[in-house]
Amino acid sequence: MIDWTVAAAGLVVGLVVGLTGMGGGALMTPVLVLFFGVPPLTAVSNDLVVSALMKPVGGAVHIRRKTVSWPLVGWLCAGSVPAAFAGVAVTRALGGADTQLVVKMALGITLVLAAALIGVKQWLQSRRTAADGGEIVVRPVRTVLIGVVGGLVVGMTSVGSGSLVVVALLLVYPALAASKLVGTDLVQAVPLVAAAATGHLLFGDFHLELTLSLLAGSIPGVWAGARYSSRANGTTLRALLAVVLLASGLKMLNVPNEPLVVAIVVAAGLVAVATVRARRAAGGAPAQASPALASVD
Repeated sequence: MIDWTVAAAGLVVGLVVGLTGMGGGALMTPVLVLFFGVPPLTAVSNDLVVSALMKPVGGAVHIRRKTVSWPLVGWLCAGSVPAAFAGVAVTRALGGADTQLVVKMALGITLVLAAALIGVKQWLQSRRTAADGGEIVVRPVRTVLIGVVGGLVVGMTSVGSGSLVVVALLLVYPALAASKLVGTDLVQAVPLVAAAATGHLLFGDFHLELTLSLLAGSIPGVWAGARYSSRANGTTLRALLAVVLLASGLKMLNVPNEPLVVAIVVAAGLVAVATVRARRAAGGAPAQASPALASVD
């Protein structure tokens, strides 16, 4: 019943998630499509169900630690929950007989965007001052719009509950403490991903055996990665993963091999330069790994 090859892939993705804090959606979905030949809609549907089962674990930890901004969670969910459920219907309406192609193209675009947003997130966080982390003034309209956009993207691609929402929150609420940024994102992602998963259970292409295989590998992978996250260089790993996401996204978009290689080489060069500069700015001290519960997917 369990495909141990898929479980092994889930284990690797789980390890990366535990070590770097990056969410599995941005990694597992392209792995299923590009390496296992799983149809894009099937990959998205099953990845969302897996995420719906795993997100509450991280959310519960932050609730106990009181690192959640509940007003932001409420306004985000007001937009993201219905939008996530609607994202499945939008995919069906846009695709018709070509739903798989629409999902694949949307996934490719989102992965390229997620790769870029990893850099944007690091840059925004590096510009935070010591005064950051004070009280914030909630902006309901902007927050609901963030939820709507994030929900639609997650419903269509399973990617974005971390990458898009986190960067948007950093832009709108630059004084939000880092711990509350992570906690708020994780807690709002629980109903968001649950709504998207429900939509895919009803209208997507869910396969129980595939989901069980993913869970069999990803759960011990996340646990093991989290245990050793303090020893990993999170900045370097996230930078490398940004290049992987870029390559995966471009491959989804059917970019020819020659420009694909050029894009990867250029991106890798930029990542290397940025990493060296970040280390010099930090006085040569090794970058600390991000909390294992941080989510970028």
